[in-house]
Amino acid sequence: MLWTASQVLRKFSTSSNYYQNKLKLAIIGQSLFGQEVYSNLRKQGHKVVGVFTVPDKDGKADPLAVAAEKDGTPVFKFPRWRVKGKPIPEVVEAYKAVGAELNVMPFCSQFIPMNVIDDPKHGSIIYHPSILPLHRGASAINWTLIHGDKKAGFSVFWADDGLDTGPILLQRECAVEPNDTVDTLYNRFLFPEGIKAMVESVQLIADGKAPRIPQTEEGATYEGIQKKSNAKVNMAQPAEAIHNWIRGHDKVPGATTVIDGQTVTLYGSSMLGGSAPAGQPLEIEGASQPGLVTKNGLVLYGTDGKALLVKNLQFEDGKMISAAKYFSSGESSSVELTDDEKKIAEEIRNIWKGILSNVPAVEDTTDFFKSGAASMDVVRLVEEVKQKCAGIQLQTEDVYMATTFQDFIQMFVRRLRGEDQEEELVVDYATKEINNMTLKMPHQCFINGNFEDAENGKVYDTINPTDGSVICKVAYASVGDVDRAVAAAKEAFYEGPWGRMNPRDRGTLLFKLADLMEEHQEELATIESIDSGAVYTLALKTHVGMSIQTFRYFAGWCDKIHGKTIPINQARPNRNLTFTKREPIGVCAIIIPWNYPLMMLAWKSAACLAAGNTLVLKPAQVTPLTALKFAELSAKAGIPKGVINILPGSGGMVGQRLSDHPDIRKLGFTGSTPIGKQIMKSCALSNLKKVSLELGGKSPLIIFSDCDMDKAVRMGMSSVYFNKGENCIAAGRLFVEESIHDEYISRVVEELKKMKIGDPLDRSTDHGPQNHKAHMDKLLEYCEVGLKEGATLVYGGKQVDRPGFFMEPTVFTGVEDHMFLAKEESFGPIMVVSKFKDGDVDGVLRRANDTEYGLASGVFTRDINKAMYVSERLDAGTVFVNTYNKTDVASPFGGFKQSGFGKDLGEDALLEYLKTKAITVEY
Repeated sequence: MLWTASQVLRKFSTSSNYYQNKLKLAIIGQSLFGQEVYSNLRKQGHKVVGVFTVPDKDGKADPLAVAAEKDGTPVFKFPRWRVKGKPIPEVVEAYKAVGAELNVMPFCSQFIPMNVIDDPKHGSIIYHPSILPLHRGASAINWTLIHGDKKAGFSVFWADDGLDTGPILLQRECAVEPNDTVDTLYNRFLFPEGIKAMVESVQLIADGKAPRIPQTEEGATYEGIQKKSNAKVNMAQPAEAIHNWIRGHDKVPGATTVIDGQTVTLYGSSMLGGSAPAGQPLEIEGASQPGLVTKNGLVLYGTDGKALLVKNLQFEDGKMISAAKYFSSGESSSVELTDDEKKIAEEIRNIWKGILSNVPAVEDTTDFFKSGAASMDVVRLVEEVKQKCAGIQLQTEDVYMATTFQDFIQMFVRRLRGEDQEEELVVDYATKEINNMTLKMPHQCFINGNFEDAENGKVYDTINPTDGSVICKVAYASVGDVDRAVAAAKEAFYEGPWGRMNPRDRGTLLFKLADLMEEHQEELATIESIDSGAVYTLALKTHVGMSIQTFRYFAGWCDKIHGKTIPINQARPNRNLTFTKREPIGVCAIIIPWNYPLMMLAWKSAACLAAGNTLVLKPAQVTPLTALKFAELSAKAGIPKGVINILPGSGGMVGQRLSDHPDIRKLGFTGSTPIGKQIMKSCALSNLKKVSLELGGKSPLIIFSDCDMDKAVRMGMSSVYFNKGENCIAAGRLFVEESIHDEYISRVVEELKKMKIGDPLDRSTDHGPQNHKAHMDKLLEYCEVGLKEGATLVYGGKQVDRPGFFMEPTVFTGVEDHMFLAKEESFGPIMVVSKFKDGDVDGVLRRANDTEYGLASGVFTRDINKAMYVSERLDAGTVFVNTYNKTDVASPFGGFKQSGFGKDLGEDALLEYLKTKAITVEY
């Protein structure tokens, strides 16, 4: 489309911030939230004529003041605005002198007089973190969680002389997740969306479009301020009420209880699904029964017999410990520092001195918090130490758990030496004696480096298709489990060692993972065989063997990912340099199918991890076991916690939440075209995730009369019956030249009669069971439709008369272009054959391409010119010439049209999990 200059200008002028109405603003408030609102309003072109904030504390300015002073904006730091209820004249006079047209109060802890509130032309607007009129007052977020509200949100309202009672300008809401805390709710929604809403509200006022919707008093609530003094948990109530109280005070002011006569603050609460693990009893004051100190944390019981889990405990002296270590918290002995470590310790002592400026000297016994440090100081300490010692894994909670300088150094040195490792992975195996070995199969969700039950305690049976028996029960992940897994992946990417790791070290870990997979290849192949029905020899060579090759291939790519330098027009004489960087995308979701459970995991996750991303993977509901075994091996390989998360469960719940989740930036999916379309829609509507889709196929295989007949029969059968036909690139339709058609079919049937159908663990078996009963039923229905439409059933077409889900290898001929069999994929051992006239190359090409799919294709001919002519004109992502199913880890794999887009394998696959940043430098 062509645009005239005036059209371009007009389009720009209506969308540009420059041409919008702008206001002169006074920002009254404090905190990081206030700073972000201030900065974003200035970016939008509004003029901030004055910032009114709190005085410096311990010599430190509030973040809002720091930003404003840096910009040269007038800053006023009044300790108070009124005395004994009356405005202070000189304060009000200083305020009025700036000439604001609107007061913006993003977060304000001071009482502002009404003659200041009403002074500007447009009055004053305030941000409040609740859906007014619910939860008026200063602890709105706390009470949202304490009451167990299903929705949270915020209001921007016009200030009046009441307490949060003014007319509503704008409101936003979000769902409250089961384990949300004050911190998570604020950081996930109230903080980022609140900033946007404040900016939007100001612009609505500037444009004269801001509503004033009176608040109703119906349903209005006001709760008091929550402080440490009134935050004690009432243990004599149901478990969910206890959980809500704890999370409603996490992290400020912190819910308390009494253990062994000492007040203890509880953090990190979640409802416990299923039975509690074994543990050591612990008396809790006022509880209906003793708690349990377990490997996962402290289990508390409500009066209803249900339980919750608490992760961390903080004592009165400020020291925090993992609740799981309650009975062993004081047992670690001190380590003696080397000379180099002593030098580092002194550098860290100087960091402490810089933060604790009010302390004359930092001694070994100096306590960080008792010396006046606050939460922002914890963040500063962690970041400065990490900057000083690159590669050290340090979290804010480490400071709470080592509050004195001596304890902090001991913790730091252990971490530096690698002695302070996480506890050994605990796996609750399902075991099975089979195939001359003892299978040890994880069956729980794998989240943040730990195997754990689904949040709701639900499980389901995974079935052996050989005989229909139950292999074991598997966790049935919930939406809450998805959110926890995504949060773990996000933290691992942005805060953990994975994101800071040298790419070569990342490759070393992936090589180690491949080695472990090779060590366990017989166990993996056996699990794959009983869970998916794959013939063991094929599972060993292809399902597992290619998975190992894939990880080794991409491990080698880790330190070879780079951008390029680009000559640009302004390079001379301005001395400009433009270069690109390839960067990981962030948290990725991967959803895989049931036909090659481990191999599809490897094809996507190896490239994803090599690029530096973290992932949450959902295996197919019917084949979860090799993915969970892979999770165990990844932990043993040393992949950091949170980098890999595996969630068995349903596509409708887990898959949908992954598609919708705002923190996931890329989703890779292999499966059906209809589900792929739904995923693409959800990814677009949620946050425009990058998507790659490997979807359905109806791959044509053209067999010319001049082919090598023996090879064409052998490869043609493989193209259809490989892996029981459960093969995304299976030849969905064979076109056989008329002069050899009958001989070809006769040869195929002759070979099918020799095929052994049976137990996939029997080394002589050629053809195993279909993956699951629903698929078996679908294949039988497919054959019935073919017969009704007039196709000729030459062989098979029935279920084998034996236990399990065995389908006879099947051959249909006389399939015409309009038939269902000609258009739709069976995804099973069904050969669909059509004739074409001798010599009609272009005609058969038109028929082969007359499909909405374009995953793979093939041609058999001895004529190289014909082979090249056909391969160039077949509209598919892969073309096989005189072979079939020859995929390799170095060759890109993916389809055209409704077979999807994006590539697995090869260098192209890396690009699916990378983003390109262009940087221009003038020097």
